[in-house]
Amino acid sequence: MDENRIRELIMSKQSDGRISCRQAFRVAEEAGVSTLEVGRLLNEMEIKIHSCQLGCFK
Repeated sequence: MDENRIRELIMSKQSDGRISCRQAFRVAEEAGVSTLEVGRLLNEMEIKIHSCQLGCFK
């Protein structure tokens, strides 16, 4: 999946500039890319992760 499509997918799952950790993992799975790649895009898009499965982000 190309980067623009992944960004669209992220935008469809985020709310108020935030996305849950679980949703970020789903984006990676649906797009066929690593969670690291999704994290990079989230940083670029200034979208924050919440409800971290490891408890790192709240």
